[in-house]
Amino acid sequence: MKRNAGLAEDRSLGKHCPMPQKSKPDSLPLFIVPDRPDFSIEAELSAKGIWPVAGIDEAGRGPLAGPVVAAAVILDPDNIPAGINDSKKLSHVKREALFSEIMQTSLVAWSAAPSQEIDDLNIRQATLIAMVRSAHSLPSIPAHILVDGRDVPLPLAGKGQALIKGDARSLSIAAASIIAKVVRDRMMTHADKEHPGYDFAKHKGYGTKAHREAIHALGPCPLHRKTFEPIKSLLAR
Repeated sequence: MKRNAGLAEDRSLGKHCPMPQKSKPDSLPLFIVPDRPDFSIEAELSAKGIWPVAGIDEAGRGPLAGPVVAAAVILDPDNIPAGINDSKKLSHVKREALFSEIMQTSLVAWSAAPSQEIDDLNIRQATLIAMVRSAHSLPSIPAHILVDGRDVPLPLAGKGQALIKGDARSLSIAAASIIAKVVRDRMMTHADKEHPGYDFAKHKGYGTKAHREAIHALGPCPLHRKTFEPIKSLLAR
């Protein structure tokens, strides 16, 4: 039921992702963000005969090293794991437990855009491409796609809907946020063994003080994003 994409570099969709499609206005002042995500958006679509519905989210736009990972999830309405929430609001132990439950009960796919692809395109374009690849890798073709953020990648525009703070509103997007976060964290833990000295297992590539000090002491490794500061300036010397 589950397919994984992006564990190795995948550029099958080419170098550039067309400009994203703006969805219907979805401005934060127009609604109150719930304390926890729910399934109301998906249920409303299902009641109209629009199913399956996939949620898409990403992890890793901000780090100085490693990939950006996008995940797509189609939840089983009759078997939704309890406790799904925005991955940032969950402990490591809870994320790992929910990751296993989501993988066992849902249709899941993910794609990783590596640092080289991020440098070649830019982080926004690389993220959009990873989102498209994850959606296209799902075992079932979604009739509708809920995307966290303001933009829907153009290849998904015909069936896509952008939701600001979507991981706080939609269980499908929140589930995708968990998959993306756990997959990326595991990648960076593995990277720590291949590139010792940077402590990737601890900070997952984010720009902590210790990480920046390691970059200055050791220089960047192949996982570092060469278009991100301070790596860009170091390489220009």
